[in-house]
Amino acid sequence: MTISKSNMKILLKSQQGELDVVMMYQALAKVVKDENDAATFRKLASEEGHHASVFHKLTQENIKPKKTLAFFITILYKLIGKKYKLIGKKRLYTKIIKGEYQACENYAPVAEKFPEIESVKEDEKRHGDIVASLL
Repeated sequence: MTISKSNMKILLKSQQGELDVVMMYQALAKVVKDENDAATFRKLASEEGHHASVFHKLTQENIKPKKTLAFFITILYKLIGKKYKLIGKKRLYTKIIKGEYQACENYAPVAEKFPEIESVKEDEKRHGDIVASLL
C-alpha cells in the first residue's frame, strides 16, 4: 500500500505522540501517590505502546520517544500536588483527559483510510474516560 506524504506525516506524528504518552504514563505511575492511579497509568502505558506499534506497522519508521512530556507532567504533578493537593490532581488529569479525547478526534480522518487505526481511536476515548474515573 502506498501512503501519501500528507497521510505519512499524520501517521508519523501519531506514532511519535503514542510513544511520548507511553513515557508520560510510565513516569506518572512512578510518582503518583495513589496505587490505583499508578496501576491504571501502567496499564495505559502498555496500551499506548500497542498503539505505537500499530502506527509503526504502517510507517515502517523507527522513532524514539521524546521524554519532554513525561518530564514536564511529573514536575507539574509534584509541584502542583504539594501546593494544591487534589486541585492539582484534578487540573493535571483534566489535561490528560483532553489530550486523549483530542487524539480520538485527530485519528478519525486517518482511521477512515487505515481501518487498523479505528481500534486505536476508540481506545483513546476509553483512555480519557478511564483517567476521568480517577477523579
